Amino acid sequence: MIRMVIVDDHPIVRSGLRAVFADDPGFQVVGEADRAAASVALATELQPDLVTMDLRFPEGMSGVEAIIELRALQQPPAILVLTNYADDSDISRAIAAGAQGYLLKDAAPAELLRAARAAANGSSVIAPLVAEKLVQRMRDPQPDLTQRELDVLRALAGGASNKQISEQLFIGATTVKTHLARIYAKLGVSSRTAALVRARELGLVD
Repeated sequence: MIRMVIVDDHPIVRSGLRAVFADDPGFQVVGEADRAAASVALATELQPDLVTMDLRFPEGMSGVEAIIELRALQQPPAILVLTNYADDSDISRAIAAGAQGYLLKDAAPAELLRAARAAANGSSVIAPLVAEKLVQRMRDPQPDLTQRELDVLRALAGGASNKQISEQLFIGATTVKTHLARIYAKLGVSSRTAALVRARELGLVD
């Protein structure tokens, strides 16, 4: 019997997942949470074998942050990401955080059951579209940004202007422009907006 917790902010999704697993005698849904943070307390209390985790929640802890905390528990459950999102950055962060598998919500019930069983038994489970994106990411190496360039990029992602970046990082305005020019060149773009889009595709910023 695989004891599991379902984590998703949509009641209809949780209801649907509960119905799928209820039809298989090999699973028992022992808890549900509508927020990522609540999953950590539930897993600590119930010690499930498996947690299905969405990645994006309207407020509070993200799914990736919850995965990190769940995997740090004394008796960590296997984690199967179950989400609508197949963005490169979501995939890489979730897997790096310790997710056993990554499945999209349009998966058929039989596929979901197979994936959940495999994840609970320690096998890696990746949806075909997600696997394709991972392969593409490996073929497209990360740009070699310096730590300072990453700092500038992340400040940019936070909505900071050149002047604000200068103040936050204690560097001159001219230096900010130099860093931005190098970032654009390394990312193969020519504007702030394009730089942020590309950086998010590569998982460099949230």
